[in-house]
Amino acid sequence: MGKMKVFMPVADGFEDIEAMTVVDVLRRAGITIDIVGVPGTFIRSRSGVRITVDKRLQEVNVDEYDGVIIPGGNEGVKNLSRSISLLNMIKKMNAQGKLVGAICAAPLILAKIGVLDDKRATIYPGLERELTYPRDGPVVVDKNVITSQGPGTAMDFALKLVEVLAGKGEIQKLKEKLIYKP
Repeated sequence: MGKMKVFMPVADGFEDIEAMTVVDVLRRAGITIDIVGVPGTFIRSRSGVRITVDKRLQEVNVDEYDGVIIPGGNEGVKNLSRSISLLNMIKKMNAQGKLVGAICAAPLILAKIGVLDDKRATIYPGLERELTYPRDGPVVVDKNVITSQGPGTAMDFALKLVEVLAGKGEIQKLKEKLIYKP
C-alpha cells in the first residue's frame, strides 16, 4: 500500500473541531490530506476562524485520491450539499469503493446522494430519521463508508480513518503521542 491521499471539502460554516482534528491526526500519521475550498480559497468556520485552503474544488481530480472526508457544521453541510460537482465526486469515489468519511451532519450529504441506501451509519443525534440503517455509537464503519456523530467523537473518527487508511500498526504509536485516553 503506497502513501494514501484524501481530501476534505470545506465550505463556510464548517465545524472547526471536526475538520482540524481529522487534518491534524491524518497528517501526523503521514497521510496526505488536502483541505479543499468549496468554492473559494478563504473559508470561514462555524466559530469564525478563517482558513486558507490547499486547493479549490475545481482543481481536484478525484482519480488522484483514495478518499474524501466531510466535516460537519450545519451551515457548512448545507453549503457543501449545494455543489453538484462535489456530490458527483463523492458518488464516483463511493462507486469505486474509495473511502468516504462523514461526521456530524455531513452524513446527510451521503444520504441525499444514495451512498447510505444500503449502509449502516451514524449521524448527529436527532437526525437519525434521515438514515436508512441508523446506528448509535461514536463511529460506524460499513464497507468503505465511515461515519461519526459530532465534535466530541472527532478524535475517535480521525483514529478510525487512520486505521483504515494506514493500518492498525500506526494507531498505537499515534495514540501514545496524542495522549489519547478514551
